[in-house]
Amino acid sequence: MAEAHQAVGFQFTVRPDGVELKLSQEVIKNIYLSGLTAWKKRAIQFKNGVLAGVYPASPSSWLIVVIAMMSSLYTRVDPSLDIVVPFLSRDCMSVQTRAVLSAILFATGLWLFLIYLLRYTLKALLSYHGWIFESHGKMSTSTKVWLTLVKMFSGRRPLLYSFQASLPRLPVPSVDDTIHRYLESVRPLLVSDEYDQMVTLAKEFKDSKAAQLQRYLILKSWWATNYVSDWWEEYIYLRSRSPIMVNSNFYIMDLLYITPTHRQAARAGNMVHAMLQYRRKLERGEHAPLRALGTVPMCSTQMERMFNTTRLPGIETGRQAHAAKMHLIVYHKGRFFQVWLYTGGRHLLPSELELQFQRILNDTSEPQQGELKLAALTAGNRVPWARARSKYFSQGLNKVSLDAIESAAFFLTLDDEPQGYDQARPRSLDSYAKSLLHGKCYDRWFDKSFTLISYPNGKMGINVEHSWADAPIVGHMWEYVLSTDCFHLGYTEEGHCKGDVNKGLPYPSRLQWQIPVECKSIIEASYVSAKRIADDVDFYGCLFHEFGKGLIKKCRTSPDAFIQMALQLAQFRDQGLFCLTYESSMTRMFRDGRTETVRSCTSEAVAFVKAMESADSTQHKVTLVCVFGQNAQRLALFRKAADKHQNMYRLAMTGSGIDRHLLCLYIISKYLNVDSPFLKKVLSEPWRLSTSQTPQQQLNLVDIKKFPKYVGAGGGFGPVADDGYGVSYIIVGENLITFHISSKFSCPHTDSYRFGQHIQKAMLDIQALFTEEKNKPENLL
Repeated sequence: MAEAHQAVGFQFTVRPDGVELKLSQEVIKNIYLSGLTAWKKRAIQFKNGVLAGVYPASPSSWLIVVIAMMSSLYTRVDPSLDIVVPFLSRDCMSVQTRAVLSAILFATGLWLFLIYLLRYTLKALLSYHGWIFESHGKMSTSTKVWLTLVKMFSGRRPLLYSFQASLPRLPVPSVDDTIHRYLESVRPLLVSDEYDQMVTLAKEFKDSKAAQLQRYLILKSWWATNYVSDWWEEYIYLRSRSPIMVNSNFYIMDLLYITPTHRQAARAGNMVHAMLQYRRKLERGEHAPLRALGTVPMCSTQMERMFNTTRLPGIETGRQAHAAKMHLIVYHKGRFFQVWLYTGGRHLLPSELELQFQRILNDTSEPQQGELKLAALTAGNRVPWARARSKYFSQGLNKVSLDAIESAAFFLTLDDEPQGYDQARPRSLDSYAKSLLHGKCYDRWFDKSFTLISYPNGKMGINVEHSWADAPIVGHMWEYVLSTDCFHLGYTEEGHCKGDVNKGLPYPSRLQWQIPVECKSIIEASYVSAKRIADDVDFYGCLFHEFGKGLIKKCRTSPDAFIQMALQLAQFRDQGLFCLTYESSMTRMFRDGRTETVRSCTSEAVAFVKAMESADSTQHKVTLVCVFGQNAQRLALFRKAADKHQNMYRLAMTGSGIDRHLLCLYIISKYLNVDSPFLKKVLSEPWRLSTSQTPQQQLNLVDIKKFPKYVGAGGGFGPVADDGYGVSYIIVGENLITFHISSKFSCPHTDSYRFGQHIQKAMLDIQALFTEEKNKPENLL
């Protein structure tokens, strides 16, 4: 059908006297509008690039400086002190012309100097992090002065990338500090002999090889914008040869209680249109930069690769590919469709997108040979996929179709099985999560920056490839899309997208494939491998309603520290031992910053957990005073552990973490062929409890107090260790915390549901300490 529309738009006839062309006026108009839109887009990008390039100044400030310099001509004073005039030709310019040109050039130079002065002043101010270590609600006078100066030098109406040049570089911690913090972190996990051995290895490393490796790392920190991020992306993600499905990719869910429409095509139409609006603002840099405290800017580099990005496989390492194309690839029942997102120089309207998606849903054609499970190549091991891509997808129809997928804005799956949270089915969140995390192993293109997933009941979700960005980046887009879908675009009473339906749009076109038998075998092998991984994922979604952020804050403690202590208590009750615990912390207050690790299992946390689990020594003569005395001790230990955790989290955020520094030292040691038993030991330690908080970043988009049902369910990831748990949690509003817990069925010692029950019990037990503290006899009196 698409080919038929093109034929109508462009016709030619060969005659003996020449070639007669017949062009459709509508096509010419669309071509003109498309070109006009492209030029407008370039002009806006250029304008915003200039605005961001001179920020915190503005182009108008240049005119002010020039006028000020020009006014000096009337006072016969040369503000340039004859610095510029000698470089101007005396032969072809009059004295007055030379004076004017000299004033303009000097004003321009002065203006640029002032811009760099403002930038470096702001960078120096942003390098101060003392504010983050102050107690919540207590701000020192020095911090208030600093905050005022930051606001003063931050300028007005910044664009998304305005602060990039003013962000400080991530500092390299000293080796002594990193080793000290590392040994402190493993002390509660090792018996005395093991700890003494680790101390010996650390001392040997510090005395022999550390200084040489540190010098190279400092040199890199001077040269690169961030000494960690490129190696983190390369060695943690792109060089990994194992499947990225479950092991690397993560997911984010839809609204928990609300489904705006149960029409699959309509919901997909609104969501895709909202994403196109977000992309337009992203390309133009019109999103407001995220800021801590509403003032301190954070790096926006990761957002550049959100759309039209694909992770390409390689034999030894993969790479990221980015192409600005204006189409979408849609997968439905084993078929791949290409849908153009623009017409007449504008985005397709939600109603037009709904029409296109409904056409795909109504299409009854069968998949081509080898097409059904083709996407399983992206779910299996990377090396077979890299070899198959090079051999079978490097030319002909296969190359054209693969290029269409890899250059698409993103990938959309129109799923055929309903999912979502159902209060009548307590475990419905589990199947929803598994669907988003791995699906059928062949119905998501796991290499795309993200795959948008649409279900027949109107629910949505996304599966995200991890190497290009971290969860808060995608979460920012997802918050915008959900709020735009529900509160700005909306639906008709019948559940369709609003607006007229343009039935003249060309039909979505099928991608064509020629899959040989040998390639089908590789596809099937990848599918079998991926299916084995997917079937092994044990998932439990837990909605904790008893209390939330509101009550925790009344206890004068950090909600994140509260939950992390509950996780330590749950881990001990579940496994009977403590383990190395990973919590993700962002470092985006620095240029090109990504994440750092917070090692949550501290000596203070272990002391608190042991106190919670110790038998009551006075159980044979229980008195009110004894009970209160024991719980007071537990509460004191909890506060000490929570404060320690908060301090470690702040250190990680401000560039004084442990693990990224040690990773980079290890990478340099491999380049230099330097053997370090200490670094090998550190990098081989398993993270049996891997945790992450999904933040809510744009609270202004939805008033939760007014619309309490419009809350998201957060997202999650697969287990990092074969014998461990992966826990993601989101603190929603004041009274809800959602946990996403994953493990492996193949491990006999783990059970996601059991661990979820332990978490809920631990949360209640800790909260009870604060309740009993309020009910102490002296407080009751």
